[in-house]
Amino acid sequence: MTTHPMSRRRSGILLHPTSLPSRRLDDDALRWLDFLAAAGQGVWQVLPLGMPCRDYSPYQCLSAFAANPALLPLDCKLTPQPDDPGYRAWLGQQAFWLEDFASFLLIKQMHDGKPWYEWPDVYRHHHPGMLRRLREKHAHRLELIRWQQYRIYHTWHKMRAAAADRDIQLFGDMPIFVAHDSADVWAAPERFLLDENGQLASVTGVPPDYFSATGQRWGNPHYNWQVLADEGFEWWLKRLQTHFQWFDLLRIDHFRGLEAVWMIDRDCPTAEKGEWVKTPGDALLLKLQQQMGNLPLVAEDLGIITPAVTELRKRFGLPGMAVLQFAFDAFEDNPHKPRNITPDTVVYTGTHDNDTTLGWFQSQLPHEQQHVLNTLGISDPAGVVDAMMNAALQSRAQLCILPLQDVLGLDSGARMNKPGDDGGHWRWRFEWSQITPEITMHLKEMSSNAQRS
Repeated sequence: MTTHPMSRRRSGILLHPTSLPSRRLDDDALRWLDFLAAAGQGVWQVLPLGMPCRDYSPYQCLSAFAANPALLPLDCKLTPQPDDPGYRAWLGQQAFWLEDFASFLLIKQMHDGKPWYEWPDVYRHHHPGMLRRLREKHAHRLELIRWQQYRIYHTWHKMRAAAADRDIQLFGDMPIFVAHDSADVWAAPERFLLDENGQLASVTGVPPDYFSATGQRWGNPHYNWQVLADEGFEWWLKRLQTHFQWFDLLRIDHFRGLEAVWMIDRDCPTAEKGEWVKTPGDALLLKLQQQMGNLPLVAEDLGIITPAVTELRKRFGLPGMAVLQFAFDAFEDNPHKPRNITPDTVVYTGTHDNDTTLGWFQSQLPHEQQHVLNTLGISDPAGVVDAMMNAALQSRAQLCILPLQDVLGLDSGARMNKPGDDGGHWRWRFEWSQITPEITMHLKEMSSNAQRS
């Protein structure tokens, strides 16, 4: 049994595998683990590992369970070995999602990648007869898809063992919602709020906040929570249990959606108009706790957070998040200010949705920059990134995560994502030449001085 990542003061780095120089789980990933160990870091945080629907975003994926085979090493053997004992055992364990996913992906390939709700009627509906004929006619192609998923599972678990050998724990990320064009929605549309044609009845998002003046219209389907509850939350439980096979710690993105969701009319082009609708997150988390005991979850509780959301998080003993880039306002009770950060927190300089710390600072007005410098107790703007990282590391948060872009001192050109902006994101990657021995030792020293490992 691995120790809980929040059981001692730790620090780690946020880097999605697609930001490795090769973008793959190959020797670069092992070299990355060696760097983390040499730099005194005990946690590697990644973004969701699913297969993106479009635009490279790992938060809109074709399945809540399948991983992205594009992460496989180039020399990975992709010829199916149906008699492999490990593969046979794995097939039995994963059948509850794998068969539907393989069928979904094959039909999608047969229709030039079109979303399932635009397929011909015979395929748009999840009928046993159609699925049986598909298996008979395309057995080899389906086997290829299953084998790919087995190989990425196997590759990740070799990586997880290598991380454990270095006393590094893996921190995953799970989007609260699933994509409309996903195997999960196609296979069980009754679990989602859709009309009779499979179209969205309403869409997900958040109202205007510090990320976007018009809010964020994500466009995912909302859950039919009554159906999910009637099923004993079986789909949710399997989803979480599957993630716990991959990670030591798991962030639930948009945790506040387990208390209430922002429901936007499907015809509204932005997220400004909507309504908050209660959800049964309490019943779901209680069910999960009964099955698993202590939950290795982190609640992403950024944005509009009500006392009810905080109470739900604390009731189940889940750490929340703090982001230092949000700390420089005039409100003394701001939970992102270092003096207000409590141990049950994962603290960041910024997340994948923020600008890099250098880019953020450079975008501030002169008087705002001066306020940041005064608050951090420094006079030289060249030291702002280091000072921010030190403030995060020295905080009372049990876990501190630094984006690699900040460790390297990079500007906005290295930004991973900009919420509400659809173009050109998720593609940043580093080069090994950027990670110098000096940076490695400096990071190790900063973490050690903060009594973190």
